[in-house]
Amino acid sequence: MAELSEFARFALASLAVLILFAFAWNAARPMPKLARALARLCLVALLALPVALAVLTSDFGDSKMAQAPVPTPVPEAQPVPEAAKPSPPPAPKKAAEAKPAEQAREAAPEEVESAAPEPQGGAGAEPEIAASRAEPSEEAPSEPSLMEDAPGAPAPAESAPPSGGEGGDDRSAGTAPPPPPAPAPAPTPAPGGGTATGAEERPGFDVVPVYFGTDRAEASTEKRLDFGPDRGRKLTLGQALVTVPKSHVQPTIERPWVIKVPYFDVTLYEEAEDPDKHFTMKELKTQTREEFLALVRERLAKSERYKDHALVFVHGYNTTFDNGIYRTAQIAYDLKFDGAPFHYSWPSGGGLSSYTYDRESSGQSEPYMREFFDLVIKESGAKKISVIAHSMGNQPVLQVLRDIKTASPPGVVISQIILAAPDVDRDNFANIAKEIQGLAGGITLYAAANDVALNASRRFHGGVPRAGDVPPEGPLVLPGIDTIDVTAVSTDSLGLNHSGYAENNALLNDLQLLIQTGERPPEKRIPLLEKVGTPAGDYWRYPASNGQPP
Repeated sequence: MAELSEFARFALASLAVLILFAFAWNAARPMPKLARALARLCLVALLALPVALAVLTSDFGDSKMAQAPVPTPVPEAQPVPEAAKPSPPPAPKKAAEAKPAEQAREAAPEEVESAAPEPQGGAGAEPEIAASRAEPSEEAPSEPSLMEDAPGAPAPAESAPPSGGEGGDDRSAGTAPPPPPAPAPAPTPAPGGGTATGAEERPGFDVVPVYFGTDRAEASTEKRLDFGPDRGRKLTLGQALVTVPKSHVQPTIERPWVIKVPYFDVTLYEEAEDPDKHFTMKELKTQTREEFLALVRERLAKSERYKDHALVFVHGYNTTFDNGIYRTAQIAYDLKFDGAPFHYSWPSGGGLSSYTYDRESSGQSEPYMREFFDLVIKESGAKKISVIAHSMGNQPVLQVLRDIKTASPPGVVISQIILAAPDVDRDNFANIAKEIQGLAGGITLYAAANDVALNASRRFHGGVPRAGDVPPEGPLVLPGIDTIDVTAVSTDSLGLNHSGYAENNALLNDLQLLIQTGERPPEKRIPLLEKVGTPAGDYWRYPASNGQPP
C-alpha cells in the first residue's frame, strides 16, 4: 500500500501538470502556426511522461525484490560441513547396545562412510554409537538414551524427527534439527467430483445481456471485438454479456481505477479488471438480423416483472462504446429489469475535446438509428417500449421519433419517452415536441441547473439555454411534457459524469416507477416532489433539503 500511495501521489502531481498543458493547448488553437507548434511540443513532452512513470513502476518492483528476505539455507546442506570436520578424540565410555555396522549402513550409508576412517577405540567408540543412532525407525526407544550419552549434544526438540550420523553429535549448541519438508497440498475437490480448476464459473457476479445496434466502425483488437469513434456508415447488430459484481452498490458503475489526462485520452495508471469487483465485458459478438431477433424474443418470453417490455437507451456526448453498454446494463440491473434491454451506440469521440465531432456524428447516425428503432418496435415482439435518451443523444432520437410519428400507422405507441439532460436547443426542442405528441403514453424531461456540460454547451451555442438547462427564469415547460427539476439531487457537480439521472438513487427510483406504472402527474409517483406553477404551465422539482440521495 505504501508503494501504491507513493505512486499515486506522483501520478496525481503529474496529472496536475498535464492538465495545465491541456488548457495551454486549447488556448493556443486560435493562435498562429508558431504558437500551435509550441503547443505540439508540449504534447510531445506530455506523451513522454507515461514512459517515465512506467520506468518508475519498474524501479518500485526492483526495490521490492531487493528488500525481499534472504531464503533460509537448505536444511540438508547443514550436516555436510559438520561431518567433514575432524572431531576430537572422544572420551572412553560405556559401550551401548548397537546394531551391526552393516545395518547402520543400510539405514544411513553416508554417515557410516564419514565415520569409517576413525577405527580407534573399543566397543564404546563414537562411530558405533553414531551407527546405532542412524536407524531410529526400528528402535525408537533406544534413541533418547544414545542422544543423552553423547557428550556436548543438545537435547532435540520434541516435534523434530531424529537425525542420524555425525551431524547429530557435532551440531553446535542451540541449533534445532531442521524440520521435515511440508507435504504438497492436496488438490481441492470440486463439486460433483474431480478437482477445482480456473475454468469453473466464478460465483461473484451476475450477467446482464444487452442487445445493441451501432453505426460505429469496427475497431477490434487481438483480445476482443470492439467499436471505436469512427463512423461505420451501416447498422451493426449484436449482443453484449456484461458482468455485474454481486457487491455492486446502486447506482454506480464499478470500473477499475484509472488516472487519465483530460482532452488527450492518455492513461497514466489503470487497475486490472476483476469481474468480482467491476463491470466487465464477458462476451461481445455481432449477429445477423435473424439471430438478433431470436435472442430478443427468447428473452421477452421469459420476462415476468416487466412482461414483454423493451427498454432502449441512447447515450450522449463523450461516451465510448463500452461505457454506453455498461450504462445500459447498470440501469437494467438496478431497475431489476427482466425485459429486453437495448442500447444504440452512435459514434461519439469518447473524449472531452470531441464535442464538435460528437454533435455532427450524432446527426449523421439518424438513418441507422431509425432502422434500429423500427426493428425494436415492429419486429422484436415487445408490447411495451420505453426510450431513455441522454444529453446529445436527444438530438437524433427526437428526429427519429418525429419520423416514426409521421410514417407509422395508428397503433404504434411507445410506452414512455424519457429525455434526460437533453443537449438540444430550446426552440428546436419545443418545435419537435409538438410533432411527437401522442406517440407515447408519456414524455418526461429531466433538467438541472448545475449540469456543467450543459452550461458549457450553452456558452458554445451563443448563450442560448439548452432544453435540459434550468436558467434563473425556470426550466422549459411545454404542453404534454412533465418537466422535473433534478438540481437538488443531481450528482453532476463536477460535470465529468454528466449522467445524474442514472447515478442517483432518487432519480433511479422515479425511473423505475415511471417505466413500471407510467403513473402521472409526477407527484403521484414521488410524493416529495414540489409542484411549481408558471405562466407556461406546471413543473416539478426535488426540494433542496433532499440534496442527498436516499
